[in-house]
Amino acid sequence: MTDGLNIGLWLAVIASGIYHGVNPGMGWPLAVAAGLMERRQSALLAALAPLAGGHFLAMAVILLPFGMLTALQYWNHEIRIVAALIVICIGVLLFVYRRHPRVLARIPPSQIGLWSFAIAIAHGAGLMLVPMYLGLCTTKPSTILDHDAAMSIVTNNLGLAVLVSAAHALAMIGAGGVVAWLTYRYFGLQVLSKAWINLDTVWAGSLIAVGLVAVAGSF
Repeated sequence: MTDGLNIGLWLAVIASGIYHGVNPGMGWPLAVAAGLMERRQSALLAALAPLAGGHFLAMAVILLPFGMLTALQYWNHEIRIVAALIVICIGVLLFVYRRHPRVLARIPPSQIGLWSFAIAIAHGAGLMLVPMYLGLCTTKPSTILDHDAAMSIVTNNLGLAVLVSAAHALAMIGAGGVVAWLTYRYFGLQVLSKAWINLDTVWAGSLIAVGLVAVAGSF
């Protein structure tokens, strides 16, 4: 049962990465633009690396503090509920406030990695992973652990945070890279003006849905 649950959670981590990757708001049009401006495919591929790096760091920055909180074994159940409620609240805020923070517009296009990190934080992309990550964490809520045992669990869970972030970022850049290459090779950026899909509402709804599922699962 536990193995099946873990497999499902890992699949959710990868699926959310694919979802983030195909979303134009996560940056694949910047890679296409780099390829088109320099007229070579290698420029597109080079732009994907900082996009992936920035996204990975954004995921890790969100997950690592929750990994530290796993030391509070007695409060494990409450931590999961609070984390899910935070995800829901961020989703509601994104529904209400549709404008992106102005600071994002001040980041030069050349600083793709920084932009990728900032946009993922602003969209709450890392928060979407929190319920999945906490479900994968090693926890023993019914046991009073000594300091060494608690620190061992925290260390394992911090490593898991890095692994989850990496798996998610790889899925994200894999999906985004495929879309970017297809756009560069066959469609061009003009396709965005003809077939742009505003995913902001879908994104906010996704956060709320993930949070609700996490709250239900915690009980």
